[in-house]
Amino acid sequence: MTILIAGGGIGGLTLALSLHQVGIPCRVFESVPELKPLGVGINVLPHAVRELTELGLLDRLDAAGVRTKELSYFSKRGKPIWSEPRGLDAGYKWPQVSIHRGVLHHILLDAVIERLGRDAVLNSHHLASFASAPKGVSARFIDKTTADEAGTYEGSLLIAADGIHSAVRAKLYPEEGPPIWNGRILWRGITETDAFLSGRTMIMAGHQSLKFVCYPISGKLPNGKVRINWIAERYFPPGHHWRREDYNRAAKLEEFLPWFEDWRFDWLDVPGLIRNASQAYEYPLVDRDPIDRWTFGNVTLLGDAAHPMYPIGSNGASQAILDARVLTREILNHGETAAALAAYEAERRPATTELVKLNRRNGPEQVMQLVEERAPDGFNVVTEVMTQQELEDVANTYKRVAGFQVDALNAKPPIVPRSAA
Repeated sequence: MTILIAGGGIGGLTLALSLHQVGIPCRVFESVPELKPLGVGINVLPHAVRELTELGLLDRLDAAGVRTKELSYFSKRGKPIWSEPRGLDAGYKWPQVSIHRGVLHHILLDAVIERLGRDAVLNSHHLASFASAPKGVSARFIDKTTADEAGTYEGSLLIAADGIHSAVRAKLYPEEGPPIWNGRILWRGITETDAFLSGRTMIMAGHQSLKFVCYPISGKLPNGKVRINWIAERYFPPGHHWRREDYNRAAKLEEFLPWFEDWRFDWLDVPGLIRNASQAYEYPLVDRDPIDRWTFGNVTLLGDAAHPMYPIGSNGASQAILDARVLTREILNHGETAAALAAYEAERRPATTELVKLNRRNGPEQVMQLVEERAPDGFNVVTEVMTQQELEDVANTYKRVAGFQVDALNAKPPIVPRSAA
């Protein structure tokens, strides 16, 4: 039978490509009438780039994005805290790629349409309900904009890859409520400007309460500039009321630019980057508490539907890609059965639960907070504040939890066996 995938985001489309790769029929059901290249920048880490490479997409990633060379942390005064090589420069067999999220989404969508056919993705199909069926599961869909019936489909399995506002998760956990806001707001934008530092550097500056992140997501454009993705972040104290109901609202520069007005470093003009953005959006920083079960019979959760996490450590999309690959492997091992879903969950749920919790503690970015707490008035060199061992321990712990330690990843066999693919 056909596997039903609710949600045509990065996780759902990667799953569709993976299942097709091993000869398993599937179909993607997407709520929106048209999948558009929305969002801003995203980082795809080496363990996820490996999986996209196995799907034959590396050339497309390279054509559209940037191979990240290094990740560097700075204080709010632009002083270096910690820097480490990334991707191939760190010894991985696969690069880390910085790319526009919408572009990555369409790389996956185009590949699905090319390989599975246009009918493999049904738009305006929002999941309304699901139930057990003699051969697996039955799912009823509606057109969300009109409330008209869009059809009922039967499949062997139903995979909920329908995001942080998952309709499937809401039905499985009806008392859960909305995502949890932690008091931080992100303002995100893209600016065409001159390259900075190595030209392929991702930087994070500031601390837990006030932070700025940026990195290039394009090569040199015809005008000699590059596209820089940036994120400005501020923490608001408990009890502060912010507009939380919209997750894709246009940003108002006057509401956040003043806090970064004096962040002019000799290697980056932060306020200039913000002012010259072609677009900027406001997002509350939200996640959900980990749950103790993803799988219910022939239904399971994947990606943000299963483990929505803060965008810390560049891991949200990468973990959804890993989910899709592990699930494909387990369906190969166990067939299109509830046992396959249980085996997938047994591997992925503990790993992502730990990652959600670690991201709540700022993941690898906690080095900036530690430096701010120990030297709020600044420092000359970071080793006045933190030892080299402390810095390395923070970075290595996160790589271990997220599953992309260099030697371990390089030595690890493919998730989906090449013989099956």
